[in-house]
Amino acid sequence: MTIGVMEVNLVDARGLSNSDFLNNMDPYVLIQYKSQEHKSTIAKGQGSKPSWNENFKFRVEFPGGDEQPKLVLKIMDHDTFSADDYIGQTTIYLKEVLELGVENGTSELRVQKYSIVDSSQSYSGDIRVGVSFTPRVENESYAQEFGGWKESQW
Repeated sequence: MTIGVMEVNLVDARGLSNSDFLNNMDPYVLIQYKSQEHKSTIAKGQGSKPSWNENFKFRVEFPGGDEQPKLVLKIMDHDTFSADDYIGQTTIYLKEVLELGVENGTSELRVQKYSIVDSSQSYSGDIRVGVSFTPRVENESYAQEFGGWKESQW
């Protein structure tokens, strides 16, 4: 099994379906890989064309138990006085990028556009994301960086 770091480059989104009828949306993204989750900053008042330009790191074990490892990006609209609205999501399948990373020492899915679909599977805009994977030897500081633990060697 190979352990490494997957870096997700969240760039921007376009054409998001507006869930706020009176105001501009305040979109953010929940990025999920297995049990790990990161949340982007809230793009206050940016409406249907938010820009984030943020990077997030995930600890990856490959091959893991998943036949088809995937990254799920859920686009949400932040609301102050009510529950946040679900705008839609996209899924990025990672098996190939992880395999190439193990084989070549690093791999990358360059920033590209992915379609967002809402709960009724209707098109809700596009999001631009890039993904890279770099296998590495796990050491004490790396384990702590992701909140993991390291078993002592006797």
